[in-house]
Amino acid sequence: MKKPLGIIGGGNMGEALIAGITQSGLLSAAEILFFEPRPDRREYLREKFQVSPAQTNKDLVILAPTLILAVKPQSVPEVLVEIGPLLNPHHLLISICAGVPLDYIQTFFHCPIRMVRAMPNTPALILKGATALAPSPEARPEDLLAAEAIFKAVGITATVKESQMDAVTGLSGSGPAYIFAVIEALAAGGVKEGLSQDVALNLTTQTVLGAAYLIQATAKHPATLRDQVCTPGGTTMAGLYAMEEGGFRLALMNAVIAATRRSKELGEALQRPPVSFPPPPSSKMDGPASKRGQGRLKGARKPH
Repeated sequence: MKKPLGIIGGGNMGEALIAGITQSGLLSAAEILFFEPRPDRREYLREKFQVSPAQTNKDLVILAPTLILAVKPQSVPEVLVEIGPLLNPHHLLISICAGVPLDYIQTFFHCPIRMVRAMPNTPALILKGATALAPSPEARPEDLLAAEAIFKAVGITATVKESQMDAVTGLSGSGPAYIFAVIEALAAGGVKEGLSQDVALNLTTQTVLGAAYLIQATAKHPATLRDQVCTPGGTTMAGLYAMEEGGFRLALMNAVIAATRRSKELGEALQRPPVSFPPPPSSKMDGPASKRGQGRLKGARKPH
């Protein structure tokens, strides 16, 4: 990885990456730069991690050959319009912006840029994240290795095709919320049967944590481990039967499907950005969206 690393955005995920990268020893604090527009947040990150803030996003791009775009999806166009003219083929851009395709990001740049799209999840905040990575066609093998090193500092990684990123968003990206809902429901069942809220929540949380670790430690399929808990006519079978009657598994499957569909919708809703320079002949901006725009311009020239 070419140093220093520049992080555009100092929100929760930006902070998680700074923490994981420095704690793992992948980079020192002196090798990390960031930009965050909020003065209080900028000062907080500087004091906590001893990392250096850049004065602007443009300064960050000039100083850092490896960049992580860690802003909210709605802020992406504004940031890319600002930094787009400064990026060149020597940069590696890693985007963690949910639902934002690499093709869309590329339309802000004069030339093809090496990119990796990443989809981390919130457990990265405690270095227990799961991140999927999808390289752009221009990305080199060493670019993917650099992205893997960064996100392995905050959890595990998996490489997928970018076309699978919506499914990743629906599964691991949104997944923590599903598990929080499961924990909340299980604890509520314990309270219904007479446990205190604190006891029920503590037991539920540790049970979910222990079950997940058991899958990791044994590498056994969840169905195999489930069967080891069950005895014919026992309490667990009664509970599982009730879950099947309530459509528990189907509800979780539908949650992933619905979130995946919504991720696709959000990506498709992105419009071609307003750029002030013409695209290169081979640019992907010559797609349907561009042709539609040309049609509107031609129509505007018709005499009244």
